[in-house]
Amino acid sequence: MTGTIINVIAVLIGSSLGMLFGSRLPDRLKNTVTAGLGLFTISIGLSMFLKTEESLVVLGGLLIGAVLGEWWQIEEGLANLGAWLESRFGSSKNAEESNRFIRGFLTASLLFCIGPLAILGSIQDGLVGDYELLAVKSVLDAFASLAFASTLGVGVAFSALAVLIYQGSITLLAAQLNAVVTEPMMTEMTAVGGVILIGLALSSLLEIKKIRVSSFLPALVVTPLIVYILALF
Repeated sequence: MTGTIINVIAVLIGSSLGMLFGSRLPDRLKNTVTAGLGLFTISIGLSMFLKTEESLVVLGGLLIGAVLGEWWQIEEGLANLGAWLESRFGSSKNAEESNRFIRGFLTASLLFCIGPLAILGSIQDGLVGDYELLAVKSVLDAFASLAFASTLGVGVAFSALAVLIYQGSITLLAAQLNAVVTEPMMTEMTAVGGVILIGLALSSLLEIKKIRVSSFLPALVVTPLIVYILALF
């Protein structure tokens, strides 16, 4: 769990610095910075997707994952969690600030939890106590949370909770996951994560089109299952 704790601290420090200096930035600069983050997130997502070896598997995983996500109402669940955190710990008194909190929480949580470093690093930390990969991720997340918090506010800091639960769970289940998750499964899961990140950028950062990105999260589990099933034939 050492790596996950370091990661959580990095997110908290980065977001705290972002909120400290973000209030001094003019709105036009915040908007430009947010757009830059959106473009960068698309670049990361695209590089992850290009690693796929079976694009139809990625498509199938996304479609099935979307159906499950809408059925389970994951988007509403995460939004409600963000709203609850804002009501308990936030200080906003209007709907606009409340929406900004939820947007920051969801955007940062998805960005920090999706990707191979979160999964591989947590497995490595859990199996042999080596948190080198998570240390690298912590540095990246610290700078990202600084930038996000300067524009999206305190909701970004609460994404540390999602990081703790997500990566901590993977670390605790590391032995079981390492025995099950193969390299082809990880490859296609990474590709699906890339597509989700692109959707996140288009929806929450660039605000080009509203996309219920959280509904696609089951695809991260469905896609490796498809790879496993196909390997049986």
